[in-house]
Amino acid sequence: MHILGLSFFYHDSAAALLYDGTLVAAAEEERFSRIKHDFSFPALAIQFCLEEAGITSKDLDYVVFYEKPFQKFERILMTAFQGYPRSWRPFGQAMISWFGDKLWMKNLIRTKLGIPENKILFGDHHLSHAASAFYPSPFDEAAILTLDGVGEWTTATSGTAKGNEIMLQNEIRFPHSLGILYSAFTAFLGFQVNEGEYKVMGMAPYGQPRYIDKIYNKLIKVADDGSFWINMDYFSYHYSDRHTFNRRFIDLFGPPRDPKMHFYTSKARFPSYFGDKPVDFDQQCYLNEHYADIAASIQKATEEIILKLANDLYRKTGLKKLCMAGGVALNSVANGRILFETPFEELFIQPAAGDSGGALGAALHAYHCLLGKPRGFRLEHAYWGKAYNEDTIQTFLENNNIAYETFPDDGKLLDRVTDDLVQGKVVGWFQGRFEWGPRALGNRSILADPRSELMKDTVNIKIKFREPFRPFAPVILEQYAADYFEGTNIVSQYPARYMLLVLPLKVEKAAQISAVSHMGTARLQTIRREWNPRYYDIVDRFAQATGVPVLLNTSFNLRGEPIVTTPENAYNTFCKSGIDVLVLERYMIRK
Repeated sequence: MHILGLSFFYHDSAAALLYDGTLVAAAEEERFSRIKHDFSFPALAIQFCLEEAGITSKDLDYVVFYEKPFQKFERILMTAFQGYPRSWRPFGQAMISWFGDKLWMKNLIRTKLGIPENKILFGDHHLSHAASAFYPSPFDEAAILTLDGVGEWTTATSGTAKGNEIMLQNEIRFPHSLGILYSAFTAFLGFQVNEGEYKVMGMAPYGQPRYIDKIYNKLIKVADDGSFWINMDYFSYHYSDRHTFNRRFIDLFGPPRDPKMHFYTSKARFPSYFGDKPVDFDQQCYLNEHYADIAASIQKATEEIILKLANDLYRKTGLKKLCMAGGVALNSVANGRILFETPFEELFIQPAAGDSGGALGAALHAYHCLLGKPRGFRLEHAYWGKAYNEDTIQTFLENNNIAYETFPDDGKLLDRVTDDLVQGKVVGWFQGRFEWGPRALGNRSILADPRSELMKDTVNIKIKFREPFRPFAPVILEQYAADYFEGTNIVSQYPARYMLLVLPLKVEKAAQISAVSHMGTARLQTIRREWNPRYYDIVDRFAQATGVPVLLNTSFNLRGEPIVTTPENAYNTFCKSGIDVLVLERYMIRK
């Protein structure tokens, strides 16, 4: 039985295909369209999934959309009426979009895929999130927590799951949303909503939570069980499609940060790629520290609310295992605190925890709950995208007269790459099927030596050109994780595989891998050979050469672009950046 799950028309459109309950392929549309956070109908992702399974759309038994459009339309209508007359402009724009495509979702899917209407199903947004976390987890029974911006009406749910059944007993509804609250601060701090939230998380360690009392006293009321109420007097997202906060918010925190403003403080050093230090350096540091304090405040408030929700959920369920989903579940700092500061012993978050993951959840929920099929699939890795074989790569290189070197076996290739890494070269690493979710986990990665803090500037100067406060992640051989990071049972935590967990580094180890230490913490990725042999072996060879079982891993893309998909994408990024060495499977290109 083939079931296709779909997510689109909000952000990060995606498709995921199951065969008899086992995942065959999953991908975000942006990887193929090359439009970052592409929210359009995922035609290219669907085409890939069908090709990977060797079928056509006529072979599909069901297609499941991840939410209920008419319920979402109801929220938009009700919110617009309540916000009138301030909401008239976004209401008109929304109606054009909804009456154009969104209301006729079933007809759109039927037309695009050429399938009958009785094969098209619709899920619930947060139930799709919950299903995406629980069904592919290793747990037979677990507590469930979902948190995001908003689905149809719901912004957060909690409950339990056992076997095939998911029971979401509690919910919080729009406009009260932890995800949108965090996004309002994202916009205030000069970053793009639904894109820059992780930048707020990266900025937070450079500040102090000096404004947390203002957040609690003015913006949000939080009960002992973690449920919350947002004071809408400070926000405009319920009646505006352009602004999330209003003048009262600005009066409370001061002028918003200019997105073009360079970020540096006394803790975040001034990088060489910013040019000469400005004459008002100290004044700019003071202003940046103000914004860092705001970032630290909303980050801490978010963490504390999530901890309250998690602790209350444990009190109600007594379960030791927790599954999380929704965009807020990508807050890897909060995830680390759940393991340290709640009674939960095991945490599962699948790599595409945001809306794209709803495609996977919708398909799994249809298979296990609606059709009653038994569970058997476990998500052990994130490599569910498209692969390009060696013939395709060689043809591309030769058709474009690109000089390359080929290696008959992995051993010689890996030895050569290890030598390059030890010498301080930056390597573009392209192999196998690309990753499901927003993180590069070893198949579309940029790799570098983590031992010198100067490598941060090297990678930024050569490739990323990004803010210096944003951390680079360490990939570490799983068996050494406990030697480098604080915490217990690290190797059993699935979020560590997917770079969804920030943990404190042991003090004596932080200096050893300073390029990936972010104020004494790191968002780690653990790697086991059975998941990805070549990726494991390159880290292992680096460990043999240096004594350090860690590499710097960052996503293989230029700033503002999706992670590379094809050999051509990889080569273009290689040419436009300062990457020294490009590895495409067994083929090596050097500058």
